[in-house]
Amino acid sequence: MIQINDLIKAYNKEIVLNIPELTIEKGEIFGLVGNNGAGKTTMFNIVLDLITASKGQVTSKGIAVRDSEDWKEFTGAFIDESFLIGYLTAEEYFAFIAGLRRMSKTETTTFLEGFADFFNGEILSKKKFIRDFSKGNQKKVGIVTALMGKPEIVVLDEPFANLDPSSQFKLRRLIKEFAAENRTTFLISDHTLENIADVSTRLIILEKGKIVRDVQKTETTLQEIEAFFKPVVEEDFV
Repeated sequence: MIQINDLIKAYNKEIVLNIPELTIEKGEIFGLVGNNGAGKTTMFNIVLDLITASKGQVTSKGIAVRDSEDWKEFTGAFIDESFLIGYLTAEEYFAFIAGLRRMSKTETTTFLEGFADFFNGEILSKKKFIRDFSKGNQKKVGIVTALMGKPEIVVLDEPFANLDPSSQFKLRRLIKEFAAENRTTFLISDHTLENIADVSTRLIILEKGKIVRDVQKTETTLQEIEAFFKPVVEEDFV
């Protein structure tokens, strides 16, 4: 589905991402975790051709993302608020993206109705510009927009950030159900280990731009990644 080969990104000769080889299969919910500066957002930005790699290549369904825009037809993404158009209302923005995804007005209405619980009555029919929403509600608009048109690949960078606890649980269920129903491949990063461990079928830990752990989801996955990030203190050696 997505193939990464000899991928390097460097700034002023400092290498911030170095992935010799990585394959993400169709239908995987691929979770990416790491400390700040580990290279998570850099990797996603290269996958989406938002920045150019210093070396190497990313292909999506056999399409080199830097050489063609055809991959955009089957890819949805939300990285941050820059993906939104702040001076539009939520309805106007959804209608705009629906047009790009060739969705009819009826299809769009039916699609959005499926997210009523996630929206919690705070998104639609509010006559508010997106820029006036809370960070959490802006995040909800971006996430749902990324799912419009039922893309084969969805990239979400820290989707649980700024969401209240109830919305985080709803998003967990939403991602797993959407992936199962549509065989969608998800690429997700997050700092909340419990959330990312719950939704992912495969987890990768990045450290200083390199993959240091690549594991399939098991009952002990959360404990394993928590142990990896747990600070070593003197009591551990007593």
